[in-house]
Amino acid sequence: MLKRTLFITTPLCLSLKDNQLVICTGQIPEMKQTIPIEDIGNVILEHQRISITLPLLNALSDNNVAVIICGENYMPNAMLLNLDSNTIQGEVYRTQTDANEPLKKRLWKQIIEAKIRNQSALLNKLGKKGDELKAYYTNVKSGDSDNREGVAAKIYWKEMFGKDFVLNRVGESPNNMLNYGYTLLRAAVARALMGSGLFPAFGLFHRNRYNAFPLADDIMEPYRPFVDELVFYLYANGERELTKQVKADLMHLFYVDAHFDKVTRPLELGLSITTASLTKCLSGVNKRIVYPMLQ
Repeated sequence: MLKRTLFITTPLCLSLKDNQLVICTGQIPEMKQTIPIEDIGNVILEHQRISITLPLLNALSDNNVAVIICGENYMPNAMLLNLDSNTIQGEVYRTQTDANEPLKKRLWKQIIEAKIRNQSALLNKLGKKGDELKAYYTNVKSGDSDNREGVAAKIYWKEMFGKDFVLNRVGESPNNMLNYGYTLLRAAVARALMGSGLFPAFGLFHRNRYNAFPLADDIMEPYRPFVDELVFYLYANGERELTKQVKADLMHLFYVDAHFDKVTRPLELGLSITTASLTKCLSGVNKRIVYPMLQ
């Protein structure tokens, strides 16, 4: 079932009653709105004066809801995820820790192939020179040992936003919109990983002692062009700042079509197809991670 994403931008009081999220204002407590917890997939808490109860946080966690907490700069700052969201979690954790380097390198090769292929597809969709990337996604080596990802990225970003654009976590627009979109995507991927019994801290390629979700960073790579497409159109329409409307537009990411070989699903559901396939790869049942093709 497709879940709802709640974006809270005003000083509301959030609590739990009868397994429903209860929303009310401090000024008029009797005016309440309720939403079934089971209908929620993501909650983004932006305003600094939001009040939320511990029972509600526990209920959201029990239902594998990704709760994103924003800082004073209105950018995502922290994330709450369930640590026990799958009945065979212990067994799956062991397959992650037992994965050898050749398997990790083979899976990383597949991830980079899918990422560059989607970058190529997006450029072609936008009337740009996407075919220039074909030579890169068709010749990726195990573990991407010769950094096809990096070389392809230089061509890709030049085509997307011009020769002077540099992707940066703190750079000028459209970096602000890209980074916000990637944060939403990262949270959704982490949630899907937990739902498949995988632990986001055990990465395939990304390794950083200060990064709690390296596996999410790995698995989200082929999905990044879906964010890039939304940002491209926002930027082309003159958007430069992260307004409330721009953030709302970026949250449409969860509902865009993700086209797999035989089915098309909203991206949020597509993430679970990908993470479930990764679980099978780690356990030796499958040999390939399933990713959508951007169309």
